[in-house]
Amino acid sequence: MSWRELVYALLVVVGIVLFLYGANYYDAIVGWVGVGMIFAGVVAEVVEKIYEFVSKRKGAQKP
Repeated sequence: MSWRELVYALLVVVGIVLFLYGANYYDAIVGWVGVGMIFAGVVAEVVEKIYEFVSKRKGAQKP
C-alpha cells in the first residue's frame, strides 16, 4: 500500500466520522463536509488507478 492509497483511505474514514458526527448532532455543515471528503477520496483513488492504467498501456506501445 503506497502512501497515496493510505491518504485516500484516511480521507474516506475521516469523512465517514464527520458525516456521522454531523448526523448525530444535527450539524449540517460538518455532515456535508464529511460527504465531500468521502466523495473526494473515492474519486481521487479512481483517477489515480485510471492514470496508472493509461501510463502502463502507453509505455507498452513503444516500438
